[in-house]
Amino acid sequence: MANGDGTQHHWPALDLVGTIRHDGNGGVLDDLAEPGAAAAWLAEHGERFTGTAELPAPDAELHAEVVALRRAARALFARAVSPGPASRADAHRLMPADEALARLNAAAALDPVAPQLDWSADDGPTPARPLSSAADPRARLLAALARAVVEFLTGPDRERLRACQAPRCVRYFIKTHGRQEWCKTSCGNRARVARHYDRQRTGADA
Repeated sequence: MANGDGTQHHWPALDLVGTIRHDGNGGVLDDLAEPGAAAAWLAEHGERFTGTAELPAPDAELHAEVVALRRAARALFARAVSPGPASRADAHRLMPADEALARLNAAAALDPVAPQLDWSADDGPTPARPLSSAADPRARLLAALARAVVEFLTGPDRERLRACQAPRCVRYFIKTHGRQEWCKTSCGNRARVARHYDRQRTGADA
């Protein structure tokens, strides 16, 4: 699946951790900074996690739970890319890995689900969205967010997860070819310009 910025992914977990992103000017934006912003993000992306299920009404408590779950996910993404560098957005203040695991697993357990099979006439059998058993929309949402992270970290793309190290970028991405260092072309261009500038400055200082 292609995103508007040219990156490729099909993992909803990347949408969640990607709510912390660079603003293009050296700063970092947080798409979940406040309950209203989180509600707007969920309205746009929530279906990728919960399907057509009703989304809960956002409030301060749910906002705090979603943000904490994202912190846990980003801590585990940092663990997944180790010994490579983590995202610069929060590499200095990551949630401890054992706390992140406990939070993620507790959230995933909020909604026991039954696996479902999809098998059309033209295609082979594939897993369908699990059948939820939780009546509480909050539990369904938090569990779906957590399960998305679990599915990614136990899936085949975890080994190709990287943190983009281009100047100003804080994105995690899936490496799609052997020499890929950056999440998108514009980041590669920015990194090459920065390296050229550093070489020029080093030469001038010599």
